[in-house]
Amino acid sequence: MPTSDAPALKALLVNCTLKREPEESHTKLLLNAVAHIMEQNNVSVDHLHLASHDVPPGIQPDMTEHGYDTDEWPQLWKRVLAADILVIGTPIWLGEESSICRKLIERLYAMSGELNDQGQSIYYGKVGGTVVTGNEDGIKHVAMSTGFALNHLGLTIAPQADCGWIGEAGPGPSYGDKKEGAKDDSDRVGFDNEFTQRNTTIMTWNMIHLARMLKAQSGIPNEGNDRNAWDAGARFDFENPEYRA
Repeated sequence: MPTSDAPALKALLVNCTLKREPEESHTKLLLNAVAHIMEQNNVSVDHLHLASHDVPPGIQPDMTEHGYDTDEWPQLWKRVLAADILVIGTPIWLGEESSICRKLIERLYAMSGELNDQGQSIYYGKVGGTVVTGNEDGIKHVAMSTGFALNHLGLTIAPQADCGWIGEAGPGPSYGDKKEGAKDDSDRVGFDNEFTQRNTTIMTWNMIHLARMLKAQSGIPNEGNDRNAWDAGARFDFENPEYRA
């Protein structure tokens, strides 16, 4: 589908860095590359730096009802709802996604009881992906963990919907750091890595393609996945292969 004829899309890019200042985040630099491709192709991008918000851990929609004084998640949830594409960006620590990333997944899970107007998970029709940075192994492991979580909640995962960059094992520069002896700001670690550039481009385009396809057909058909119909008595009799009311 030509870009000019494609439906407008919205993407939410969630940066799960541990850093309090988003502009200091190496993960945001790679998320920026995703955003750049999207914005060139009729996708409006909303950046969310989760560490800037008071979001406690938990699997309830509003944790102030469960002992916490404040919880900004109910307001942030509106931004998730508005998005056609949800991208989780996270650094790697000890081979795993960040603690903030796990907290995000918990809070997304807290909303899994919500249904859309077709009786499906509220996440149906949304597309998910993962951006990973660090200087230790684990890109595919982290992408596997986050990708499964998003898919289990009801998001659709596009082909090859993950990208990342890691440096040499052990302490060293992170994605976007100036190279030693760099003459200007453009000479940064990872920016010239063809593998990362290729995977970031493929991931972003595949998410856009899939989100457009889902948008054009009003999401996923609700035959067989309508929870309201199930609750109303629609069942499949596994002993007798026919639907019963």
